[in-house]
Amino acid sequence: MAKVRTKDLIERFDLELVSGEEGIHRPITTSDISRPGLEMAGYFDYYPAERLQLLGKTELSFFEMLSKEERQLRMQKLCTDITPGIIISRDMDVPEELIVASNEHDVPVMKSSMKTTRLSSRLTNYLESKLAPTTAVHGVLVDIYGVGVLITGKSGVGKSETALELVKRGHRLVADDCVEIRQEDGDTLIGSAPELIEHLLEIRGLGIINVMTLFGAGAVKSHKQITLVVHLELWDQNKHYDRLGLEEEKIKIIDTELTKLTIPVRPGRNLAVIIEVAAMNFRLKRMGVNAAQQFTEKLADVIEESGHEDL
Repeated sequence: MAKVRTKDLIERFDLELVSGEEGIHRPITTSDISRPGLEMAGYFDYYPAERLQLLGKTELSFFEMLSKEERQLRMQKLCTDITPGIIISRDMDVPEELIVASNEHDVPVMKSSMKTTRLSSRLTNYLESKLAPTTAVHGVLVDIYGVGVLITGKSGVGKSETALELVKRGHRLVADDCVEIRQEDGDTLIGSAPELIEHLLEIRGLGIINVMTLFGAGAVKSHKQITLVVHLELWDQNKHYDRLGLEEEKIKIIDTELTKLTIPVRPGRNLAVIIEVAAMNFRLKRMGVNAAQQFTEKLADVIEESGHEDL
């Protein structure tokens, strides 16, 4: 099922539909926008017909210089079976030849009052957001000191309870149980909650609670960039856990690699405080302050000095 259709653009950007009404349900498959300047001059060898076509003042002023036969031919070639739509900016008049061709091939022609560059930018941003690769993961997403922390782990390990404690400590819940993730700008992961469970938190023994109703609008957030993954697992005595913080594990979501911390869970450990400190430490590392690395370097210096003294 198509994520975006031409009719969605008409509603989103308040576009005026001029002709080609039969084609408003055409799918839009790419966020790239085409300004067919060379095509207006007759060069169609590499015409990106699958893109939205945007005609501005430059294209239309050149078009006016063509003969009547050339105009008809250009517009017939511009309107193909896969072209999702043609948009005229600046509220300029739509050429009669375009209206005829669009009705013949059911290609929607729309008008906007916005300037061409601004319209192109807004269309691209909207389409990139809608057409971005998406996935869904089982976990909890919380905004901790500006760091988007995705908490994962097996069912019943304490993810939602930890999120509740973090909200009580002043942090913001984004999603519980199911986190919808979309990849924007190539390597940016944005997490949000499905509309059905937005602002809700499920606590075993207590049931479903509405975080926004209980703690206020400042306790929730609609979406957040994910930069850190914290995986909770039951304590395994036979497993070696990183005690210095020198080892940096990675996890791949869609096409983006994120830092992953594995935190063992057992009675007496305050997970909310640990995750809170993990988020702060992650911020420090991004600012160039690595406590584990500094400790290791100091330890190496002490060992080296001790070796010299023994000699």
